[in-house]
Amino acid sequence: MDILIEYLNKIINEIYLTIYSIYDLINISPTIFSIIYDLFMILPVLIAVAFVTVAERKAMGSMQRRLGPNITGVWGTLQAFADALKLILKENVSPTQANLIFFWFGPVITLVFSLLGFAVIPFGPGLAVLDFSLGILYLLAVSSVATYGILMAGWSANSKYAFLGALRSTAQLISYELILSSAILLVILFSGSLNLTEIIEDQIHTWYVMPMIPIFIIFLIGALAETNRSPMDLAEAESELVSGFFTEHSSVPFVSFFLAEYGSILLMSIITTVLFLGGYNLPFFLSFKFINDLIWILFNEINSMRVVQEQFSYFIEYNPVVSGMLNGFVLGTKTCFIVFCFIWVRASMPRIRYDQLMQFCWTVLLPILFAFIFLFPCILYSFDSLAVSF
Repeated sequence: MDILIEYLNKIINEIYLTIYSIYDLINISPTIFSIIYDLFMILPVLIAVAFVTVAERKAMGSMQRRLGPNITGVWGTLQAFADALKLILKENVSPTQANLIFFWFGPVITLVFSLLGFAVIPFGPGLAVLDFSLGILYLLAVSSVATYGILMAGWSANSKYAFLGALRSTAQLISYELILSSAILLVILFSGSLNLTEIIEDQIHTWYVMPMIPIFIIFLIGALAETNRSPMDLAEAESELVSGFFTEHSSVPFVSFFLAEYGSILLMSIITTVLFLGGYNLPFFLSFKFINDLIWILFNEINSMRVVQEQFSYFIEYNPVVSGMLNGFVLGTKTCFIVFCFIWVRASMPRIRYDQLMQFCWTVLLPILFAFIFLFPCILYSFDSLAVSF
């Protein structure tokens, strides 16, 4: 054990020295270095979005007792890149009566603003591109602006199917943004902060999903509607509107909408993890501090185990590379679980009618959330633990 820990420390120190030597060698400015740092934070997100599409097709194939992608790459892992290359190389056909400026600009707006939300996601303590005190408001603002890209693309195509899909999508997104905002307001009441890192740190001992299970379920329903996922994919219903608001788009604009949709799924899954599942925190009974204390309690009398406990504590708590990798792994595992829930719902449930979807939002979910908004502060105040002052 001692030899293993010493060997791992040597490897990590060599990585540190290599990074700093490269930085001193190229002698780049801090601005360029920050841009490179931001790219290294965003590129894994784009790769993850590509693999979410493969995971969905493999999971749905298994649920429907058929083979998913299994030819391109090992077990079909490169199928997403093959599909992207195929779509990009296709001819870009635009309707003759379309407004070409808005027709091209709409997919770009949708894709950019679906990716901007990842900037405030903390992948670990201090590991966020933008870690500021109003992270939740930033997420709500970015998700609201993405709606304009959908409306712009559907209106500019000069097609009745695209326009109806854009109208449906706009009404649906605006309605269910109210559901998400109300659920997030309850999380803010519990944590007393709009900073995502502080919300995660407040869940070290108890995840918010435990006292807020109804809110968690409502938030998941709102996330399904916000990302246009089945059974709430009325904006792109193939049996009614061909493909909805991007019926007339092909080639690169179609890829932009495709990436924006799956990027939104990944972002909503991470937001759900951060708000309700403790983010990068392990459960209390699996936390490194708990394991460290358990080793100390059980083997305090054994000198060799005491040395192991001290080295384990130093290796985990004072090594930023190891702790960062562990935090990212924990956040990624929880996010994969939520993404699987999205896929599971799509494979299991039929599409509902549009009027039922909107009626369910305004007459069922919204009154329940308003009742909780009035009830939760009373409960917190009665226990003398109100997070915010009125």
